[in-house]
Amino acid sequence: MNNDPAYEAETEGVRVRVRPSYLAGQSDPEAGRWVWAYQVEIENRRETAVQLVARHWIITDARGQVEEVRGAGVVGEQPVIQPGDRYAYASGCPLPTPSGGMVGSYAMTDAEGRVFEAAIPAFSLDVPGARRILN
Repeated sequence: MNNDPAYEAETEGVRVRVRPSYLAGQSDPEAGRWVWAYQVEIENRRETAVQLVARHWIITDARGQVEEVRGAGVVGEQPVIQPGDRYAYASGCPLPTPSGGMVGSYAMTDAEGRVFEAAIPAFSLDVPGARRILN
């Protein structure tokens, strides 16, 4: 993971840690496009395996416009995470404003087949050095 600040949440023994970073080289402020990468690490602190089966993201830009994203797995995978193991992936998010935020959840199944929602912590997407405006 990168050295940017981490946002963290834990639900039923599944810890989710997210580190966003601004991608200046892929952004075009003059065209109204700002892009961030985010690295996610999911740690299974339970005594049995869990599987990530779906994702739900709520993405909000600085104007308060909300986009919801739902889908199977993450980055084309539905990983099984063994006790004590971690699964990590990276993805990205473009916005039409220089700041915003994301929050969400992963649908997980446990060893008994029970589905539960593991929280993805809310995290901010801010251009480094930009003046922050609260929505």
